[in-house]
Amino acid sequence: MKSEAKSASGGATERRLFGTDGVRGVANQFPMTCEIALALGRAVAHQSKHGTHRHRILIGKDTRLSGYMLEMAFASGVCSMGADALLIGPLPTPAVAFLTRDMRCDAGVMISASHNPFEDNGIKIFARDGFKLPDASEAELERLLDDERLGKVRPTKSAVGKAFRIDDAQGRYIGFLKSAFPTELDLDGMKIVVDCANGAAYHVAPKVFEELGATVIRLGVSPDGRNINRKCGALHPEGVQAAVKKAKADLGIALDGDADRLIVVDDRGEVVDGDHLLAIGSRDMLRDGSLKKKTVVATVMSNLALDRKVEEWGGKVVRTAVGDRYVVDAMRKHGYVFGGEQSGHMVYLGHSTTGDGMLAALKLLAVMRREKQTVSSLRELLPLYPQSLVNVKVREKKPLADLPSVQKRIVDVEKRLGRDGRVVVRFSGTEAKARVLVEGPVAKDVAKWANEIANEITSALG
Repeated sequence: MKSEAKSASGGATERRLFGTDGVRGVANQFPMTCEIALALGRAVAHQSKHGTHRHRILIGKDTRLSGYMLEMAFASGVCSMGADALLIGPLPTPAVAFLTRDMRCDAGVMISASHNPFEDNGIKIFARDGFKLPDASEAELERLLDDERLGKVRPTKSAVGKAFRIDDAQGRYIGFLKSAFPTELDLDGMKIVVDCANGAAYHVAPKVFEELGATVIRLGVSPDGRNINRKCGALHPEGVQAAVKKAKADLGIALDGDADRLIVVDDRGEVVDGDHLLAIGSRDMLRDGSLKKKTVVATVMSNLALDRKVEEWGGKVVRTAVGDRYVVDAMRKHGYVFGGEQSGHMVYLGHSTTGDGMLAALKLLAVMRREKQTVSSLRELLPLYPQSLVNVKVREKKPLADLPSVQKRIVDVEKRLGRDGRVVVRFSGTEAKARVLVEGPVAKDVAKWANEIANEITSALG
């Protein structure tokens, strides 16, 4: 099959600061400085203005130490433009998306570097409808950062904005999540391990499952500003695996730092990745008729077995560039309602405008309860093709077309695979890395070929 080398941005609009998921970098170094945060706050407040009402910008964050300074800096920028800043404290990214829409705010902002280590941080922005900004709007924000005209329209006196703490934000989001779980079902008698990665969901995630009746074994719920994602959560599910086996739990749920993605551990202590969740969700929605156009949206990284299995059930898979924003863009453009990524971002567009780890977990639990099946039995719906994914550190993200030795190696591997596999080589949108995926019928072969391509990239860009 043809290789699928994707650009980091996934779009044609040139942006300097924004990657595939907002602005991200080492906190207190460019671009994640207080100066940039303040300027972005001003730009977002200006861009979101419409009508004559007092504008409001919702600001959430995860548990990183640097979240305090960036939150204050961004809020200062918002207030300096005459808008009010609504501070909700540590809550998941999907909570920011939901609350922006629910509270009729003019924009929403999440301060988080998601799965990155604590020394990093990031800023991602939602429009008033709860969707992430399109590339063109992010490019406009970058232009506004250098626009001297903003300095000439600063309000004074009583027109300056205020900052408010929203005390009931957690309760609003918990209520929203519980409303997405069928009212005729509960979690009574279930034992669930929940690892919150010492991140944004450390308060709300255990409460949601407990209020629905489950016994919850809590992991990663003691953030100290430095331990987010450290040997815990979606990046390190081994802690959940051990806890599930020890407690003989029904399943384990591992979230990342901002809780927009989910890794599940089944009742045997084995990891269930995003492709399994896409398959389980697709079959369930095809059965009840809720999968619009009988189509599920996945990225180029999802296993080929997903396409084959969904087709067997009477549906189809369409693919996008990597990044849940591109999954959502395709869903909105074509009227689809379910999609996600192999990495665990699941988007149920009928409920949420972005990936939501807890919502995805509740959807899985609903299938388990209705069908009276374990996760280990449900995962057998999708036998996966062997894949090998290798991450390569690079000095620069030079176009792959300009690397003849890499192209030659890719073509060689594709010839060996024929129609039984594929090669995907792309640059990360958030890190200085190239990602090499090889998929085919024999595990040892795909591992060997992925490393061969990775070595060529190291020679060219390492």
